[in-house]
Amino acid sequence: MPRDEGRDQDRCPCGRATRYAACCGRLHGGTVTAGTPEELMRSRYAAFVVGDTDYLLRTWHPDTRPAELRPDGEQVWLRLDVLSSTDGGPFNAEGTVEFRAHYAVPGGVGSLHERSRFVRHRGRWVYVDGDVS
Repeated sequence: MPRDEGRDQDRCPCGRATRYAACCGRLHGGTVTAGTPEELMRSRYAAFVVGDTDYLLRTWHPDTRPAELRPDGEQVWLRLDVLSSTDGGPFNAEGTVEFRAHYAVPGGVGSLHERSRFVRHRGRWVYVDGDVS
């Protein structure tokens, strides 16, 4: 369950200039599903920001999904930069998204650079895995 329900009027953490409730909040709440791998990746980043581990697990491919997910409670996500997105159109079964996610931890800041793979599973986009560099 998200730890910060009051974000509905705030700008969405995914980086788009839209309120959370009108952007990734709709996906987290289950009223819509991601239409592209990039939209899913942005919503997953936002789920990390708001602490919605249920959403993260629901949108992870069952073959690669961990049994449980315990985010680092000291890590604060600061910003998402989408670097590229390939495939993932209406006629694609796979897609990739390359991104850099910036974070702060006690004593400093850092970033995670990943090229994530997504596939359609039962008609919905899901995260499979990623190459971190």
